[in-house]
Amino acid sequence: MADYGHELRFGTFVTPSSDAPQRAVEMAIASEASGLDLVTFQDHPYQPALLDAWTLLSWVAAQTSTIQVAGNVLNVPLHQPAVLARQAISLDLLSHGRVALGLGAGGFWDAIEAMGEPRLSPGQSVEALDEAIRIIRGIWDTDTRTPLRVDGTYHRVAGAKRGPAPAHDIPIWVGALKPRLLRLVGRAADGWLPSLAYLKPGDLARGNRTIDDAATAAGRDPREITRLLNIGPDLGVDDLVDLAVDHGVSTFILAADDARAIEHFGRELAPEVRETVAGLRAQRGIVGGRIRPAESKAKRVTGIDYDDVPQSLAVTAVEPGDRGYARYRSAYLRGGAPGLVLRPQTVDEVADAVRFADRHRDVPLGILSAGHGLSGRSINRGGLVIDVGALNTIEVTDPDAGLVRVGPGARWVDVANTLAPYGLAISSGDYGGVGVGGLATAGGVGWFAREHGLTIDHLRGVDVVLADGSLVHADDDENSDLFWAVRGAGANFGVAVSFEFEASRVGRVGFAQLMFDASDIATFLQKWGAAIEAADRSVTGELIMGAPQPGHPTVARALLVVDSDDPDVIVERLTPIGDIAPILDQAISLVTYDQIMNAANDPGPQQAQGEPLSHSGLLRHITPEFAAQAAELIEAGASYFFQIRSVGGAVADVPDDATAYGWRDANFSVAAFGTRATKLDSWWPRLVPHFDGLYLSFETDLGDAVLAQAFPPAHLDRLRTLKGRYDPTGLFRDNFFIAPPS
Repeated sequence: MADYGHELRFGTFVTPSSDAPQRAVEMAIASEASGLDLVTFQDHPYQPALLDAWTLLSWVAAQTSTIQVAGNVLNVPLHQPAVLARQAISLDLLSHGRVALGLGAGGFWDAIEAMGEPRLSPGQSVEALDEAIRIIRGIWDTDTRTPLRVDGTYHRVAGAKRGPAPAHDIPIWVGALKPRLLRLVGRAADGWLPSLAYLKPGDLARGNRTIDDAATAAGRDPREITRLLNIGPDLGVDDLVDLAVDHGVSTFILAADDARAIEHFGRELAPEVRETVAGLRAQRGIVGGRIRPAESKAKRVTGIDYDDVPQSLAVTAVEPGDRGYARYRSAYLRGGAPGLVLRPQTVDEVADAVRFADRHRDVPLGILSAGHGLSGRSINRGGLVIDVGALNTIEVTDPDAGLVRVGPGARWVDVANTLAPYGLAISSGDYGGVGVGGLATAGGVGWFAREHGLTIDHLRGVDVVLADGSLVHADDDENSDLFWAVRGAGANFGVAVSFEFEASRVGRVGFAQLMFDASDIATFLQKWGAAIEAADRSVTGELIMGAPQPGHPTVARALLVVDSDDPDVIVERLTPIGDIAPILDQAISLVTYDQIMNAANDPGPQQAQGEPLSHSGLLRHITPEFAAQAAELIEAGASYFFQIRSVGGAVADVPDDATAYGWRDANFSVAAFGTRATKLDSWWPRLVPHFDGLYLSFETDLGDAVLAQAFPPAHLDRLRTLKGRYDPTGLFRDNFFIAPPS
């Protein structure tokens, strides 16, 4: 008997007929609707009767949302490995981690030769597939900084760039029957994918033994290798149970092009097989779970009990030795090296992750939503990270009222794209790649701040997993004190798992990019401040400056949004701002909000390994004194990115004590990014006396002094009291920790 304890999964093997091209897509959608895990397609590009497999996989991934897609199997002689690796990365990123790579060594050599590729012997085809797998894995290996070089006999790369990292650890499954190919599976693959119709009695057992022996010889645990099987519709529950518990098959793929057969397989047969197998495993004492190789386990860090990870999280968790780990080496500007990343797929699993973190109080804890974070507190070194990126749903629950339910793992560009067809928008920062969770619990200074307020001002309710693992809802009527705290200091009170927003009606808007000659920096800053404060509330914008370049005029870049679709109104409201200094260049366009967010959606550097340095301040007015000090800082080159964002307007309409976010009478939010070498830390204290507070999302310093600037005294006292109620032991302590009362 051979039961490897793998989770049971069920999928379909659909014929990609070119005679009825939509039929395959319909069967894929039916597979997802029937609760199946996987849909696969054969790959025979030399047959005009069949659709191209990779094109179909991409199309199906776009038409579905949860089901995994894979070739069954891809004909490697007709797929250049380095290109295939990047195709897999791209589709995995676009589908949010739903790609598996099923590979085959060849066959049908007459047809392959006709397509221009040389005929290989069985032994050569195995060697070629081995080289292809090495190249594919090499492209995916973003932890290695050097270019990829593989000087193979059949496939070569000479300095290919690696990455980007896929959305998840893409498995490689190999279709194999003969011993040489089975040994390759044992050495190098993640799964064995044969078809039952081609197997003779005893082939499954012999194949498993061959794979297991090869895996052991290569220093692998045979349980690392998933056993998949293409099956026909003639098998019943007893047959599949026998294949699972006696032959180690854990993924059953039904060859079917009939929606009723697919529904029966997913709705009736699969649940019964799962239940029966679970019972037999319990009787036999077989405990499943993900198996990691010894070389991966060697990279574990002290202080984390990896064997204690809940079963609900074990399969998706990422450790330092896993191929998907590179994603967690950088939080945009900050480098990191967490000891364990938990990736819950459901709210219940978030609760499991929080309870696990509570048992590991001696290591750092980060909560990662999606996109980038400037301060980088979402990751750490040697600690735990709870990545809620899988909770990324966006649902317009009431278009007329503008009500929207959003998961913390969504990105704001995705929210903007979803809301655009309804004529709705949520003011949500100035960068589309930012994740919802972090910004929606901190404040959210966006392109409509002066007209519609902060992002948190549109929050109507939030679901939070607290430090004890319990799930609570908070709004103005239920847990109202927690609702108050989450809006500005949310990182201290739990893991937000769902937000309800009230979006605003927004049509086309004017988007202006102005380049000013700001050689007299102090005078320019004063005029900018006065012009913004005097502008109509429909105007919101930001100013960006850097160190002056010798021999060139000092340039200030202004980005402004005017909430109007009338060109004359847009020009009228921008003219006073445009008159403050000579304009070196300008571009004004009529766009939708989602277009703005998509334009500012470059993922940016994902390989940062250092510590960022940035400071923040909230400012009522740009006074001559502040302008002079800021000009000296900029002229000294202390900040490579000095930004002044407009707040005020509708932000100040909200009472100061309505949310944890304070300092609502500030008209400007100032942020400066620098380095130790530019001595930003030496220059910044000169500006601090001009500020009333600061915005935490742009501050890298920690400690009581920062908290005293971030929250008015009464707010901070209330937050400490609430911390004692909702997180008395300080589990959420690594992102601007508010200590409970002593």
